[in-house]
Amino acid sequence: MPATRTAQHAREEELLDRVVRSFGTCPDPRLRELLTGLVRHLHAFIREVRLTEEEWAAAIEFLTGCGRITDDERQEFILLSDVLGASMQTITVANPARGEATEATVFGPFFVDGAPRIPLGGDIAGPAAGEPCWVEGTVTGTDGTPLAGARIEVWEADADGRYDVQYDDGRTAGRAHLYTDEHGRYRFWAVTPTPYPIPHDGPVGRLLEAAGRSPMRASHLHFMVSHPGHRTLVTHIFVRGDELLDHDSVFGVRPSLIRDFEKQEPRTPTPDGRQVESTWSRVRFDIVLAPGETGRSPR
Repeated sequence: MPATRTAQHAREEELLDRVVRSFGTCPDPRLRELLTGLVRHLHAFIREVRLTEEEWAAAIEFLTGCGRITDDERQEFILLSDVLGASMQTITVANPARGEATEATVFGPFFVDGAPRIPLGGDIAGPAAGEPCWVEGTVTGTDGTPLAGARIEVWEADADGRYDVQYDDGRTAGRAHLYTDEHGRYRFWAVTPTPYPIPHDGPVGRLLEAAGRSPMRASHLHFMVSHPGHRTLVTHIFVRGDELLDHDSVFGVRPSLIRDFEKQEPRTPTPDGRQVESTWSRVRFDIVLAPGETGRSPR
């Protein structure tokens, strides 16, 4: 290595060491680990790409823009985490494989506490537009024991690709909660999932456009399932055959969560005797909860 490069490398290493040492007296061991790890990787990135001052300033302006657009209804930093795959990587690290337990995926920004309760076989759609979809399955532990009384939260976008909270009329649509029966079974009506874009009218959207990436999410239906003594599961199921499965903008698709949404012809008899004059679909999703403490993502 030429002398000038050796000297430059030494200067960069000396600065990194000083910054890392500055956190050496942090009284919280975990915080110290997080901060020093962050510093090491951040400095490694700056040095690898040889970041310019102009690029640094542009990054600061981008992050400032994310802060400006964030409010009680929109979290641009979570959106940024999602499109960089950081959200899914965190979920992957925090939810290690446990036997046959159903895999977790991203929470998304559209969960709302206090969704109405429906009975088994009820309809979560309300005024949400879309093709009717019959959803059924079981909730069990990893040992195969049916979990009676498991709470299932479900939510989804309508056929226009919008969640109820994206409308201004205060509607509740495409979301509800229900409980499994004594055999761990559940069933409900929803609408067949369709693709939709993540919010892309802000800094994250401009980033995706500059990178030549689509803001579209693959078609999916959200679940959050909880039962005492088991780890709360946040997941989706995805529609087999959706062309966006390999291009989901937040990297939320896992092969194990892809399901067949079987198309039914108009007036085909339904499992509960409901009369459906249009086409409809049906899907089965058997859920397996891992043992652990009940809890939900802080988002």
